[in-house]
Amino acid sequence: MIGVLKKEINQIPSLIVVDLVEEKQKLPLIIYQHGFTSAKEHNLDLAYLLAEKGFRVILPDSLHHGERENGISQLNRTIAFWDIVMQNLKDIQSIKEYFEDNELILDERIGLAGTSMGGITTSAALTQFSWINVAAILMGSPKISMFAKTLVDNYRKMVNLPITDEMLNQLYDQLKSIDLSLKVEKLNNRPLFFWHGENDSVVPFDHSYSFYVEAKKQYKQQEHIRYVKEVNRDHKVSRPAKLETVKWFETYL
Repeated sequence: MIGVLKKEINQIPSLIVVDLVEEKQKLPLIIYQHGFTSAKEHNLDLAYLLAEKGFRVILPDSLHHGERENGISQLNRTIAFWDIVMQNLKDIQSIKEYFEDNELILDERIGLAGTSMGGITTSAALTQFSWINVAAILMGSPKISMFAKTLVDNYRKMVNLPITDEMLNQLYDQLKSIDLSLKVEKLNNRPLFFWHGENDSVVPFDHSYSFYVEAKKQYKQQEHIRYVKEVNRDHKVSRPAKLETVKWFETYL
């Protein structure tokens, strides 16, 4: 029986989705990051499908989301977008260390995936953590610097952002250190799956697809990097995308 356990992992509100028969055993670990304005509960369907295949799946709430929302306004949360991504990276490391310390990870097999902001987080994490064995990016951008500038341009058309040009330049410099498109060599042939809808109006489809085309050239094993695009699909993950994600982790993790 697949169970959903609610737990604070190093002060990070999380859900653990796992076969209850194997709850105390060492299992491959997958951390799944949700999207902007979403929450941990919104990815339970995919976590269930992964848990059925023998994985322990962790769904954490990001900063300013879910149980960590703390009444923040939509504008302030939008302004904090990259702070949230940076905190996600710290949370991922913390969650990994928790399960490591409790000796619950089988053979150091650790996967990471995410949707939208979670996909962006996943691409950033691949520049930082060599212990990630397998990853999946669902409608996220690995071109973080470019996406940040796109976001700022879009927001400035809608609201008067209380951010100076100097602050923006500091942000852009900071993001270079986690921009996968600037550090493609960090992939090191690790299995990486992309899914993206061609009509995505939130995260540009071309960011991930053009990156994939270039990154594939560096892969010794071409089957270790895969891109699935879905026609007439906007910014919403489809069931086929979820099933392909499960298949990816089942194959490589």
